[in-house]
Amino acid sequence: MTAIPIPRARLLLVVAALLLTLVSAPAVRADAAAVTPTAGADAPAASQGAEVVAVTQVADRQVDLSVRSPALGGRTVNVRLLTPDGWRPGDRSRHWPTLWLLHGCSGDYTSWTAQTDIARTDSLRNVLVVMPEAGWNGWYSDWWNYGQGGDPAWETFHTKELRVLLEHGWGASGNRVVAGLSMGGQGALLYAARHPGMFKAAAAFSGSAHPLLNDESVNRIMEFFAGQGDDPLKVWGDPVAQRDVWAAHDPFHLAKRLKSIPLYLSCGDGTTGPLDPPGTTSALEADFNRQNHALAGELQRLGARHVTTHFYGPGTHGWAYWQRELHSSLPMLLHALRADR
Repeated sequence: MTAIPIPRARLLLVVAALLLTLVSAPAVRADAAAVTPTAGADAPAASQGAEVVAVTQVADRQVDLSVRSPALGGRTVNVRLLTPDGWRPGDRSRHWPTLWLLHGCSGDYTSWTAQTDIARTDSLRNVLVVMPEAGWNGWYSDWWNYGQGGDPAWETFHTKELRVLLEHGWGASGNRVVAGLSMGGQGALLYAARHPGMFKAAAAFSGSAHPLLNDESVNRIMEFFAGQGDDPLKVWGDPVAQRDVWAAHDPFHLAKRLKSIPLYLSCGDGTTGPLDPPGTTSALEADFNRQNHALAGELQRLGARHVTTHFYGPGTHGWAYWQRELHSSLPMLLHALRADR
């Protein structure tokens, strides 16, 4: 593992930036190589937005950014980048088409590289892949917090702070697509719908596509909200009293905003599938399957013309399916980026 080289002309600026910003940089893992954040001098200051306070090269083409975020109450969280060939930090002359990959509930920013073969996928060697932390159960939302808002504001962190940061010195372009699994599948659909024009296409694998579908769906997501001892009402409020907040985070209710971009929806039905151990079933996948069918039907009713569905029947809520579905959706996603040429 080697450190990313620092352009000589920028060395003095980097030293100055480090003295100002890395006063309390987090510890670097012993098995990883530290990398000087050469783009730190160009990134927005902490008073204006998020800032990179540490950088670690964890593997070939894999770089972790430790980012301090005002939207998260000043906390520092990590973002993993799978970098394209020829990528260098601080090189403002090149910007790559960008794929955001969102993790699921109880996952983190390392999930996609730990559980799938994306780091060995040749079609991604000309794409910057962004895998941000989103909390154990953050739900890609600015939490309601009983009407007070504030920390955590995951949506603001991702779509505003991190987006700007990555475009100032870390090689991201405005040419973006997004994909995710489970909670991250919902996040991909939410970000595409709630931020028109930010993403040119979206893919959701076993995503929560219509949490307001019925009482079972509502109760299940409330249980997720309560994960790690959290107050479930802090995320979107009460599903009845704050129904407008829930609907604003329900892809089914945002379908009009999704109908104009290419979409990929996939899900199993929760019964034992070809990639499962014998006898495995998943009530969660069965619920999400019904939700995805509802969203697909609504998109069809609205006249959406660029929706690909892969409702593959037997299959549970697991990584073997999500890796397969990522590969199945990549041609659509890369075509939207014009990165398939």
